Amino acid sequence: MVFCQLTGKDGNAFSVMGRVVESLIRADVDEKGIREYMAKAMSGDYDNLLAVSMQTLESYGIEYE
Repeated sequence: MVFCQLTGKDGNAFSVMGRVVESLIRADVDEKGIREYMAKAMSGDYDNLLAVSMQTLESYGIEYE
């Protein structure tokens, strides 16, 4: 099982994206899926980044906190 720690870590947007991408890689998500995540995550403000990150992790069955 893959887990992504979103809370209690560096809250910088790029740090959050990096942790999500690392989790996606560990879950064997293809490059297209990772690029789609990054494009959506960067398309808005910080709240959008968090919402897209959580939605993406959930869609691939990756648990997060």
